[in-house]
Amino acid sequence: MPELISSHANPLVKQIRSLRQKKGREETGLFLVEGIHHVGEAIEAGWDLETLVYAPDLLSSDFARHLVDGQSHRGLRCVKLTRDLFTLIAGKDNPQGILATVRQRQLSMDGISPENFRWGAAAVSPQDPGNVGTILRTLEAVGADDLFLLNGGVELYHPSVVRASMGTLFWKPVVQGSFKEFLQWRRKNDYQLVGSSAHAETDYREFRRGNKPTILLLGNEQKGLSPEQIAACDVVVSMPMKGRVSSLNLAVAAGILLYQMMENK
Repeated sequence: MPELISSHANPLVKQIRSLRQKKGREETGLFLVEGIHHVGEAIEAGWDLETLVYAPDLLSSDFARHLVDGQSHRGLRCVKLTRDLFTLIAGKDNPQGILATVRQRQLSMDGISPENFRWGAAAVSPQDPGNVGTILRTLEAVGADDLFLLNGGVELYHPSVVRASMGTLFWKPVVQGSFKEFLQWRRKNDYQLVGSSAHAETDYREFRRGNKPTILLLGNEQKGLSPEQIAACDVVVSMPMKGRVSSLNLAVAAGILLYQMMENK
C-alpha cells in the first residue's frame, strides 16, 4: 500500500518544498513536475522519476489515477498526501493532486551534430523562465530540434520553465554551456547562425534557411544580442516595428522568427 503522509515535518515534504528553490535543485539533482499533463509527459518520455506524490481526494481524472496505479505497479515510490498538505506544498492554486520529483538531465554539445539536429534555437542569458518554457513549446510546434541555453540566465529546471513548456521540456533536448563553447562547436559542425537586430538591413520575411543546418540566436530580454554575438552571425534580420514599440517580448519574437524559418526553407 502507498504511504500516507499528513505531517509538514515529513522529510519528503521538506524535500519537495526545497525543490521550489534553486539551491535545493542543485543539491539533489532533482526538480519538480506538477500536474496531470506534465507528469504524464515525463513518464511517457522516459524520464527518471524518483517519487510520485498524490492526493486521492484531489484526483478527479481517471487518467491520473491510472498513472498512479501504473507507476506503483512498476515499483516507483508512490506517496499519498492529505488534501490539505498537498494544497499547501502545491505550486499553484486549485492543484490537480499529482506531482513528481524527477532526476535532471545534463546534455553535452559533443552529442549534438547535424545528423540529429538540423535546426533550432540558442538563447543567451535569458532572464524570464516563462520565455524559456514558451520557446521550447514553439520549437516543438514548428518541428525544430534542440535548444541551447548559453551563459547562464534562467535555470532550465525552474518550476516556471517546466510549467510554461507544457511538457515539451521532456521531448526537446536542451544543452547548456557558454557562448564561447557554443561558437567552437558551431564552427566545427558548420551551422548557419541567424540573429536579429533592429538595425539589420534584411527583413526577416526575406530570409531562407535552405538545407544548411541552422540555429536562431536569441539575445537577452533587456540587452538583446551583443556586438560580439551579432558579429558571429552569418545572417542578421530585422523585424519591422510600427507604432510606439521598439521591441517585442523574447518568446513572441522567437515564435515569429521560428515560424518564418519553418515555412521558408
